[in-house]
Amino acid sequence: MRPLQQAPTSLQPKNLKTKKMETNQKQSSGSNHVLPIIIMFALFFMIAFVTGYQNPLGNVIKSMSGDNAVMSQLGNFANFIAYAVMGYPAGVILNKYGYRITSLSAVTVGFVGVLITFLSGLSNAVGLYLVGAFVSGFSMCMLNTVVNPMLNSLGKNENQGNQLIQFGGSCNSLGATLAPVVVGYLIGGEASSISSANPVFYMAMAIFFIAFLVIFFSKLPESPTLGKQAEQINKFGAFKFRHFVLGILAIFMYVGIEVGIANMSMQYISQSDLGGLGLGASIAGAIVGMYWLLMLVGRLLGGAVGSKISSRTMLTFVSAVAMVLVLLAIYLPSSIVVSAPGFENAGGFHFTTQPVPVSVLLLIACGLCTSVMWGAIFNLAVSGLGKYTQVASGLFMVMVCGGGILPLIQASIAKGSSYLTSFWLIFALLAYLLFYAVAGSRAKGDTAE
Repeated sequence: MRPLQQAPTSLQPKNLKTKKMETNQKQSSGSNHVLPIIIMFALFFMIAFVTGYQNPLGNVIKSMSGDNAVMSQLGNFANFIAYAVMGYPAGVILNKYGYRITSLSAVTVGFVGVLITFLSGLSNAVGLYLVGAFVSGFSMCMLNTVVNPMLNSLGKNENQGNQLIQFGGSCNSLGATLAPVVVGYLIGGEASSISSANPVFYMAMAIFFIAFLVIFFSKLPESPTLGKQAEQINKFGAFKFRHFVLGILAIFMYVGIEVGIANMSMQYISQSDLGGLGLGASIAGAIVGMYWLLMLVGRLLGGAVGSKISSRTMLTFVSAVAMVLVLLAIYLPSSIVVSAPGFENAGGFHFTTQPVPVSVLLLIACGLCTSVMWGAIFNLAVSGLGKYTQVASGLFMVMVCGGGILPLIQASIAKGSSYLTSFWLIFALLAYLLFYAVAGSRAKGDTAE
């Protein structure tokens, strides 16, 4: 009888210990998530800032090539095409080595990319500048592969995961807002040298260096699939989910929309034959910075309501509104102008207002709509993917190359006709996003374990 009396006694402490550990994990999970969330938000900022300065620098390359609109998009193309090369490997690296090592590798590569871009300014070597943009794109791809699944997983449910991504996207928008304003101001109205933006390169390298130190000395929560063998997670497994396949197409088109609206709007208001309204890089950069500022506002709003409104409803609404804004921008005559705020560096930094076509403000207003699209699409596309989520994030990054390919196509359309005509491409891409929100994002079949 003695063993029977001791059995419950020996089991009880074990059960109590197990329950205590589970309770401690639950209690600590929320508090331990604060620093990782802050770090991910900071990385979101870096992604946008380093990507964003390609837009105003595009004006310099355009000037160096005889005002060729296609040439203005080459840096942007090199930056985003890197996602097509690095997207899937980034997912594999994340799955094998986890969030921390992937993040450290990404900021190291980013530092090297910015350094190469800086070196290109010493001799105005466009080829070396494109190499720098390409290497920087590797870094941006790897960082995106980390921040999205981590923030999505730190939420208690899908809506809160989307909410965190929206708040992180707000930091992304802040970086994107500052990039054209700061770089446009530094390179001036008639700049024709890459080296004019050297202070920005110094700043970017310093940010990468600091980010490396912070991540190195911080403890990040790891991916749930870390350490699992490759055969346990089939790299093609995510493709059996229809809503995921349509989702990565949606991301391809979305990034093309987001970048295309900003880039082509800037080229449009910078052109010298726009009824005498052609603006210098500093003023045009500040005006286009409003687009990214509106994305910041939109993402803050999206984060505030993200736990209450479904991703599907959010994406449906903003896609439809953006289509209306683009349609109005195409059809309203450029002779209708309104005053827009900007900054000028002639004779010192000062605030100014400039007349711009109302079409530009309508396109800039699209920032409120595009602001929440990334988080909504990502959230819908990875729903139910389970163990495939980390690799799926890498596949998402492959499709971010749409931000380089589609604006280049749009620039070719603009060169053959006009800038506003090129926005028919944006309209068609938005129509696909509306389809995905209404029908394509609805998961069919069983979810993954």
